[in-house]
Amino acid sequence: MLTDNHGRKINYLRLAVTDRCNLRCFYCMPEDGLNWLSRKELMSHDEMLRACDVLVKMGIEKIRITGGEPFVRKDIMPLLTAISNLNGLQELSLTTNGVLTAPYVPELKKIGVRSVNLSLDTLDANRFFTITRRDEFANVMAALDALLTHDIEVKINAVVMDGKNTQDILPLVAMTKDMPVSVRFIEEMPFNGDGHVYAGLQWDYVRILDEIKSKYPQIQKLPDPLNSTAYNYHIPGHHGNIGIIAAYSRTFCGTCNRIRITPQGELKTCLYDDGVLNIRDMMRGGAGDHELRAVVLNAIGHRAKDGWEAEHKRVIHPGIHESMATIGG
Repeated sequence: MLTDNHGRKINYLRLAVTDRCNLRCFYCMPEDGLNWLSRKELMSHDEMLRACDVLVKMGIEKIRITGGEPFVRKDIMPLLTAISNLNGLQELSLTTNGVLTAPYVPELKKIGVRSVNLSLDTLDANRFFTITRRDEFANVMAALDALLTHDIEVKINAVVMDGKNTQDILPLVAMTKDMPVSVRFIEEMPFNGDGHVYAGLQWDYVRILDEIKSKYPQIQKLPDPLNSTAYNYHIPGHHGNIGIIAAYSRTFCGTCNRIRITPQGELKTCLYDDGVLNIRDMMRGGAGDHELRAVVLNAIGHRAKDGWEAEHKRVIHPGIHESMATIGG
């Protein structure tokens, strides 16, 4: 079992398999995209599988595949299949924007993926284009339909942005009336790849909840699962649920059970830190599994107490300038 220096059990890995994305969401990256990593800079299939194997043997029980957009990686299904077969792994899930996802859903079901997070910030096709700079709304909705048809649990992730999609909060909540989905509203974060100046948080988790209560005063608080990043709610008579994630307020840090590996192999023990070591470079330098285990244990043993402390200690990139695509959503 992995335990950090604050007594928190670490059993969850978020693995970003690529920095590339087929959308250009303004809150994530500039309109022209990012300086994409070359294939050599990305971790290979074998390197990712080895890293996952080492970490599962150390106590990681859940792996979530993120990006960028995972499905722009050509070998994504062989990689997912190989990871799903790791002895000791209890849960494999992924986060996707849905643009390319629908054709893969039957295979995802077959290899045991039970949960998918689908990024969807609006139910209006025109606003979708404004936010993402791409005309892909129909493909995302097709992915949602395919996931529900195959009985895969769906969590819809919607970043709440002042002046962009706050009018979508209530329509997204209304989806839970007839659909067995969890709609999770996420505070906007400053990881925009320098595409725009982060003006500060306008819609925090309290304001988001107040907006929902204005239409659904009967909304009920649900017990939050252990290590949950969301405050969870249910509206009587609805099939689905609501979640609100205080991603910028960082109120859930005290129970954080996750670590991240970026597409270039950087291990992050907090979303807001610089990255604490590069697993890819160690592998390519000939490090054995015992050496990888030792440096991971050391990193987890010196983990920041919360996201505010991690941000304060940043040295390589003082201030936050990365895109979520280069970190892993």
